Amino acid sequence: MSVGTTTHRMAQLETGDFISDFIGPLGLPTHIEKFGTVVCVAGGFAVATIMPIARSMQEKGNRVISIMGARNKDLIFWEDELRNVSDELIVTTDDGSYGRKGLVTEPLKELLDGDQKIDRVIAIGPSIMMMACSRTTEPYGIKTIVSLNPIMVDGTGMCGCCRVNVGGETKFACVDGPDFDGHQVDWELLFTRQRSYLEQEKTSFEDWKRQHGF
Repeated sequence: MSVGTTTHRMAQLETGDFISDFIGPLGLPTHIEKFGTVVCVAGGFAVATIMPIARSMQEKGNRVISIMGARNKDLIFWEDELRNVSDELIVTTDDGSYGRKGLVTEPLKELLDGDQKIDRVIAIGPSIMMMACSRTTEPYGIKTIVSLNPIMVDGTGMCGCCRVNVGGETKFACVDGPDFDGHQVDWELLFTRQRSYLEQEKTSFEDWKRQHGF
């Protein structure tokens, strides 16, 4: 999804074009083991991230319940792929144009209140959605893993740009994460840091559009 200068420049690339340098994967892998019943929650484009996690969890013998949500039907993708690696799939849209109307936290809470024991929750998507999932599960004491997406520069932990506060300690998402305990994340600090360069990002994008006639 093109939202700023860099992603628009990437979207302009055609066959034969290239990016000079690309490194990855960064950080630590998602911890996979047999927990029991795992709920995988994906918001928007995070379906692409949650799908291999759900598959790996299922391969380890877990019962996997996946919840995927988007603003509307047009933004739903990889539904069949996620369904194939889940024992149960729930689809939600904000406007009710597909699946059930509502936010992903609604079916998540229903599962927590249900008869089956939930052993772990993994939530990946926009920060506000991951925070909402963490706050939904916290009263139940169910470990909830989120994948943080702060601003990153060098991806090696040297610049400190991606620092987050988890459990009262400073962590670097690029090398210590991106997965962290959602109940330990200082969400307000994360939101503040994500907004740090909004004006510069806007100015950069406007300049790029003028240069390219958009």
